[in-house]
Amino acid sequence: MDHTNTNELRARLQTDRPHSARVWNYLLGGKDNYPVDSELGDVILTTFPEFASVARLQRTFLARAVDFLVREAGIRQFLDIGTGLPTANNTHELAQRIAPQSRIVYVDNDPLVLMHAQALLTSTAEGACAYVDADVRDPARILAEASTTLDLDRPVALTMLGIMGQIADADRPADLVAALLSGLPSGSYLALSDGTNNSDALNRAVEAYNQQSAHTYHLRSPQEIGSFFDGLDLVPPGVVSSAAWRPDPSRPPETTAEVAFCGVARTP
Repeated sequence: MDHTNTNELRARLQTDRPHSARVWNYLLGGKDNYPVDSELGDVILTTFPEFASVARLQRTFLARAVDFLVREAGIRQFLDIGTGLPTANNTHELAQRIAPQSRIVYVDNDPLVLMHAQALLTSTAEGACAYVDADVRDPARILAEASTTLDLDRPVALTMLGIMGQIADADRPADLVAALLSGLPSGSYLALSDGTNNSDALNRAVEAYNQQSAHTYHLRSPQEIGSFFDGLDLVPPGVVSSAAWRPDPSRPPETTAEVAFCGVARTP
């Protein structure tokens, strides 16, 4: 990455305002954040102390979903939108651990994530990783750039964890999901999870976040999250709380299960 691009990215960082990927990184115990992010993270944790466990719950759903998609569905290509900052068990690590030839394209528009892109691009020799600096509101660009790494004539798993909550209803989030899926062939999959408005404490925490962050987050009902899968063939157990999607029987049940819902579905 050249110095000009690096300077442009630094100008985009807005270190005086919290950003979702950096706040999420703080809640997961990461170091890639600024004081404004950790301060807001602490406000969230004061309002809703279980939020850190919700963040970890989303990561464990990703691991279970990728395991299913690779082992049972035979998927070898992933389009991961709303990647966030690198942490343990990123999508390419999970997939390539099982199938080294897996190919992954990450998509995010957070400049700090882009500055860490090299950490994401550590693919196996047999597979491939790429990074697209784009907004989820631009499906055509995402698909065009992803096609240089992925074969869009073969099934792709579209993973969208926590990203649709960042899209207001006015931007028609369901249409964005449909547009992305329309560029993928039959037999592709959607794995999606997001926060729900079931908890008064979580609602207050998100309200505090929205008052201070550069971007707002929009909690939705489980039914609204389920509508993202309309027209698709849901994998059992369907749209459920994130803790209830094929849980590991060796782990104790999550106490914050109802604040995030998810599903995995196949395109007909």
